[in-house]
Amino acid sequence: MKLSATVRGQQWSFASVKEVLARANPPKSGDDLAGVSARDAVERVAARAALSTLTLKDLRENPVIPYEVDEVTRIVEDTLDERAFAAVGHLSVSQFREWLLDTETTGTQIRAIAPGLTPEMAAAACKLMSNMDLMVVGAKCEVVVRANNTFGLPGRLSSRVQPNHPTDDVQGILVSAREGLAYGCGDAVIGVNPATDTPESTAEADKRRAVLVGAMLDQGTSGVGLDLSGLVAELGEAASGGYRAPQVRQRLVEVDR
Repeated sequence: MKLSATVRGQQWSFASVKEVLARANPPKSGDDLAGVSARDAVERVAARAALSTLTLKDLRENPVIPYEVDEVTRIVEDTLDERAFAAVGHLSVSQFREWLLDTETTGTQIRAIAPGLTPEMAAAACKLMSNMDLMVVGAKCEVVVRANNTFGLPGRLSSRVQPNHPTDDVQGILVSAREGLAYGCGDAVIGVNPATDTPESTAEADKRRAVLVGAMLDQGTSGVGLDLSGLVAELGEAASGGYRAPQVRQRLVEVDR
């Protein structure tokens, strides 16, 4: 397994697959803070060049977190579909990328080999893709889910509620979520990215969101008809109607049925 590349006459070597994956990432502030990002654009190109030559078999044999110390790695490895992996394991990351982008490769084919992939394989291919590449491959991977709304159907835009708050204020999160629900969004996915990452604030927000979701399930609705008046003690302002009423939205695009 080769973990090096030459760019502009300079030889770049990397200590591990983990380092290659980290250095190949596009510039991200989180990577900078963690001290794992490429030191400059040339090193980033070198990391991607080295990554492109690794095979999917190499990535399977060298997980980012060793099998012996990580439960997730063990679950991934122990449940990997050997038949699906055998179909693509010999490919380099660059060849795998080209196969995914090939116009003859279908969503059905991608779903067939998906059980044979590890997170490292998927991440490696993505690091060699442009935004347009990701959109092309993503368009092949239809995932349709249903709650009160249906997500993932061709030719339609889908949305989720992402009620983040700069200080993880629980009331702010709940009011934002309630507003999103009033627009008919978020009944399948309500996601929050904590700003502080403290266990206490995350647990409190999750506890309150569970009350909100429980009311949605009990009443069978997530829109303006959702009655939260009996949950003021648990949900505060979000239960008392302290959110902006939904606005009338003009249909801008007609979709053929």
